[in-house]
Amino acid sequence: MSSPELLLQVLRTQMRAAGVTYKMLAERISMSESSVKRMFGQQDMSLSRLAQICKAAGVPMEDVLRGAADATPQADRLTLTQEKSLLANPKLLLMAISCLGHWTLEQILETYALTEPECIMLLAELDRLGLIELKPLNRYRLRVSNAFRWLPDGPVQQFFREHVVDDYFSGSFDGGGETLLCLPARLSAPSSLELVSRIQQLAGELARLHQNDRRLMPGERDGFTLLVGFRSWEFAAFTALRRTAPSKTTA
Repeated sequence: MSSPELLLQVLRTQMRAAGVTYKMLAERISMSESSVKRMFGQQDMSLSRLAQICKAAGVPMEDVLRGAADATPQADRLTLTQEKSLLANPKLLLMAISCLGHWTLEQILETYALTEPECIMLLAELDRLGLIELKPLNRYRLRVSNAFRWLPDGPVQQFFREHVVDDYFSGSFDGGGETLLCLPARLSAPSSLELVSRIQQLAGELARLHQNDRRLMPGERDGFTLLVGFRSWEFAAFTALRRTAPSKTTA
């Protein structure tokens, strides 16, 4: 569904909720009812006309715009071109990962050696790429869904594999609040999907704790990273120890 069509659909819904019919609206804006119906049917409406109709119908225009934004389908992944654009600038990748973790501009400035104008330019670039929608006061809304994933074996995953994984696992994982688990299991397809859903919930919980701890002093917080992977896999050395299936003999 296109943006104009979505806007008008939300507007119709708001008008119905307010009890405003096409006939009533036509009288309030000095148009014929048939002209109003044609305007809605053709999705031919300027921003000034939208504002006029919202005012006449008693529907806040910001509610219409917000409703359309909330109803806009969100992507689960970026495109190959978008991921390559992120990798072309390490600071842009840092900003993208921070936004996906729901960091505020203040948290980013507090943590990294970036200037405020630099951060704003990076946020504007992420808006251009479609990862976020930049809002007033340098706030933003993610344009990707809660099920967002990097492209399988795409540029960002390859970057993580080459530069992040070894560095991450070089630690001892024995500090306070640290742990390392590698747990094999044999699961059905529904069970594996259920676990993926739980992992997504865990990511949401991490974002919540991150936001809650904003009120603490910088010295009371430390940088933690949750790295989660879940796939059908077995270490090759363990696979070599598997029992071989008995050969079938014919009578």
